[in-house]
Amino acid sequence: MLEISNIKKKIIDFNNRIQYLKRILEYKSKKKKITVINNQLKSSEIWKNIKKIYTLKKEKKKTKKLIKKIEYLINNIQDLKIWMEILLKNYDVNILSEIKIIFKKLEKKIKKLEIYQLFSQKYDFNNCYIDIQPGSGGIEAQDWAKKLLRMYLKWAEIKNFSSYITEESPGDNNGIKSATVKIKGKYAFGWCRTESGIHRLVRKSPFNTNNKRHTSFCSIFVYPEIKENKKIILNSSNLRIDVYRASGAGGQHVNCTESAVRITHVPTGISTQCQSSRSQHKNKDLALKQLISKIHILEEQRINLKKKIKNKNKLDIGWGNQIRSYILDNSLVKDLRTGIEMYDTQLILDGHLSQFIEKSLKLGL
Repeated sequence: MLEISNIKKKIIDFNNRIQYLKRILEYKSKKKKITVINNQLKSSEIWKNIKKIYTLKKEKKKTKKLIKKIEYLINNIQDLKIWMEILLKNYDVNILSEIKIIFKKLEKKIKKLEIYQLFSQKYDFNNCYIDIQPGSGGIEAQDWAKKLLRMYLKWAEIKNFSSYITEESPGDNNGIKSATVKIKGKYAFGWCRTESGIHRLVRKSPFNTNNKRHTSFCSIFVYPEIKENKKIILNSSNLRIDVYRASGAGGQHVNCTESAVRITHVPTGISTQCQSSRSQHKNKDLALKQLISKIHILEEQRINLKKKIKNKNKLDIGWGNQIRSYILDNSLVKDLRTGIEMYDTQLILDGHLSQFIEKSLKLGL
C-alpha cells in the first residue's frame, strides 16, 4: 500500500535526522560528561568551593535536559518501528492512527532540536539588546524606526520572550529618533543576532500630499547581554555621562526629573542610553552594562573582520549590510540574504519573522 510505503520512508528520514542530531549534539560525550560531573561532586575537596558546586550543578542540569530530549526521540523512533511491524502483520486503521499521532509529535520535537543545535555561537544563550536607529530622511525614517520597534516587540511576544524598552527618543513630529529594546529569554541573542543590518522600506509616503513613493532605511544592531567581562575595564576619564529628562509614557515624573542617562565611550564614540527606571542611579548602572556588552561584541567583530581580511575573504565593509526590503505598495517583504519572499507585509510587521530567522540560522549567517 502507498500509505505504508510513505510511512516507511518517513521512519527512515526521522531515524537519519535523529542520528545526525546525536552526532552534532555529542550525545555520547554528554552522557560521559554527567558521569564526570557526578564524580566531581562526590569529591570531598569540591565542597570547599561553593561557586564551583553551583557551576557543576547548573552544567549537569543543562546537559541532562539535552540528553532527555535526545532520548525522547530515540525511544519514540523505536516505538514507531514496533508499531510498523505490528501494522505489517495485521493492518488496522487504529494502529495507523496511532502511528500518525506519534509522527506529529516526533516531527515537532525533531524540528525544535534541529533549531536548537544551530545556536552554537558563544553568546547565543544570553539575553540581548536591539538598537534601532533611523537613517537620514527625517520624519519618514523616524516613522519606519517606530514600525520596526513595534515589530520586534510583537515578535518577542509571539516567541514568549519578555521585552522592555530601555530607551526611546521620540521623533520631531512622528516616529522615533532611536530606541533600545532588551529581550530576555533562553537563546534570545541566538534568535535575534541575524537581524542586525539595514532594513529598507519602500512605500507611498503618508506624509507627502502627492502620495509619492519614498524609500527609508533603518539600522538594527543586536548585541548580547554580557553580565561579567573582566577583559573590558572602562576608565572613568574616557566616559562622558549626560543626564536628561526622560520622554514617553510614565506620568508627570517623566518630564520633571533628569533620570535618563546617556553614556558615551569617548575613544570609540560608542554610546548607550537608558530611561527605563525612575532612578538615575539605576539607569546609569544599566547603561554602563549595555556599554560594556556593546564594546565587547564590537571588539570581537573587529577581530573577526581582521581575520577575514587577512584570509582575503570577500567582505562588504560598511555601516551595515542591507538584509531585508519591505515594499508595502507591492505587498512584498524580500529577505535579501535567504531569498525568502513573503506577500503579507502586515503579518511580518506584526512580528511573524520566524521564517526569515530560522532560514538565516540554517544558512549560518
